[in-house]
Amino acid sequence: MEEVKLSRVERALEELSYPITREAAASELDDRTLLLADGETNLGAVIEETHSERYVSPDDLETSLYNVLPVEAVGEPFQSEGEG
Repeated sequence: MEEVKLSRVERALEELSYPITREAAASELDDRTLLLADGETNLGAVIEETHSERYVSPDDLETSLYNVLPVEAVGEPFQSEGEG
């Protein structure tokens, strides 16, 4: 499985063809492990938890993705990737 840092998830989302359904996006990215501040999860599984049925752009999908992730997954506010 390919690993994708949350801070770089937009690159993975840009590989998809838009507009795209939630199910198609989840299926396309099911082979990616999303690295979070508090662990890891399957990117396709997280996309399945989003609330829209269809996405028109990578930004649209990314916003929905962040909306379903818990605050702990994103990390502490103002914390850079190099700190820890």
